[in-house]
Amino acid sequence: MGVLFAPVTAAAVPATDSSTLSQSEQATTELTALERARAEHWALTSEEWQRYRLLMNGIRGSISPTTLSPIEALGIHARDASERRHFAERWAALMVEDAERILAFQQAYDGAITRLVGEQPLIDRSLLPVKQPSQSPLARTDRVLLFVRPECAACEAVLARLLARLDTIAGLDIYLSGLAPGDEQAIREWAVAQGVDPDWVRQRRVTLNFESGVLASMAPGEVNLPYLLRRRGETLTPLTGSAL
Repeated sequence: MGVLFAPVTAAAVPATDSSTLSQSEQATTELTALERARAEHWALTSEEWQRYRLLMNGIRGSISPTTLSPIEALGIHARDASERRHFAERWAALMVEDAERILAFQQAYDGAITRLVGEQPLIDRSLLPVKQPSQSPLARTDRVLLFVRPECAACEAVLARLLARLDTIAGLDIYLSGLAPGDEQAIREWAVAQGVDPDWVRQRRVTLNFESGVLASMAPGEVNLPYLLRRRGETLTPLTGSAL
């Protein structure tokens, strides 16, 4: 005997109760007391608040800050141009009102300050600590010995800083390595290219010298160029280019 399967008919599938759907939809639109109060605060209908709630439970709530207002959320997700304009105008009106409130409070605050302290400044600048200028390592009576070589960008940068403040020191003695001893034409051409005024040389404010082992006698050991020494009286003190 074969197994008989009862035919499936439309009657076998329970009909959907329209009243059940209606009750479910109604349940989703019901607002809590807090939500009703917030909706009233933003002048939103129950339907508008329900849509805002659904949006914030979705991607909008995931990517937006918690401070996003219901008006902005609904405006961002407007379903047509008319709805977008509606929420945009409502948000603009709220911002205008808020700006007026802020301005009114600022004016009240300014008036309160005037009544409390009059024209007296809130901060007495004479009591603020004064930042002292950094102490220069060079005095007017100092001479600087600068050891350089041609085609050295760092050497040229330090030389430029020293020439710019030549009026604040007793003088600058340049010792140039990398040239044949006695090649005075080469050292003069180098000096002119670096902006050394010939009058400074004639006045001994700047001297041009061949290095010729002088650095080794003053700074034993391996040193890198440019190298600076401060001569104060009979005392020689190394300097760094950053200290100028």
